[in-house]
Amino acid sequence: MLSMLAQQLVNALSLGSIYALFALGFTLVFGILGVINLSHGGLFMLGAYAALFFLERHWPAWLALPVAVLVTGIIGLLIDLLVLKQLRRQRAPHLMPMIATIGATILMTSLAQGLFGAESRHFPLSFFDNASLTLGAVTLPYAQVAIMVIAFGTMITMGWLLKKTRLGIALRAIAESPRAAALLGIPVERLFHLTSFLAATLGGIAGILIGLSFNAISPFMGQPMLHKGIAAIILGGLGDIRGAVLGGLFLGFAEVLAVTYLSSEYRDAFSFGLLFLVLLWRPQGLFGATHLRSA
Repeated sequence: MLSMLAQQLVNALSLGSIYALFALGFTLVFGILGVINLSHGGLFMLGAYAALFFLERHWPAWLALPVAVLVTGIIGLLIDLLVLKQLRRQRAPHLMPMIATIGATILMTSLAQGLFGAESRHFPLSFFDNASLTLGAVTLPYAQVAIMVIAFGTMITMGWLLKKTRLGIALRAIAESPRAAALLGIPVERLFHLTSFLAATLGGIAGILIGLSFNAISPFMGQPMLHKGIAAIILGGLGDIRGAVLGGLFLGFAEVLAVTYLSSEYRDAFSFGLLFLVLLWRPQGLFGATHLRSA
């Protein structure tokens, strides 16, 4: 029983790290740009398909996967330049970026479906051989090891970037007040573009890791992950980086344990039910601040 629990906890850590990585990119845009970018699920899907595109052309994995992430980042940057920047200039209501990015997601999904078909596809990688690493009672397939190393390495790097560098200080200043940051000489618009690029790369990495985890991708994989990302950032507290990470890990553990000890049919019901209970206790999320409104 204990060995089974240990194995499932490792599986939960692997899945939760992917959710956390996706939620990190999602909350980065919300915290700095102040918009909910609903194209993040589409970027997640495109990252996986970009990797598939290069791998099917016999690119080595060490080159194909980073280039796929770069392509996803460029697409995220284009969405910011062509859509979000125009809405910022027009001081559009907060609902407009959500509607516009839904349209971008539909466009990306349709393009992926037209180019690759609607059926699930598989990565042609040797990660999916039976080779694994055994630590006591826990068996770690090499794909799972790679997933956790990449996911946690990326999150640690992003945390260092935001907390310890001048760029991170500038981004946090914009998150507090774009107008005040501009008065201090910070190039706000350029950093908005950089934020969209970085968030898209995080979404692309998460899409590739899901492909590695399940060895199956489809044009429709972005929407369920978008729901998980929204749940994770609400659970952790809107705009809070550590909250997004912990919220993603929470959902991963809830899902895996529900599948193991209940049924796969109750996976989403169990995880979102726990989310509902947590929000009853703390409506602002685990790390969100309570905002007071003056009359």
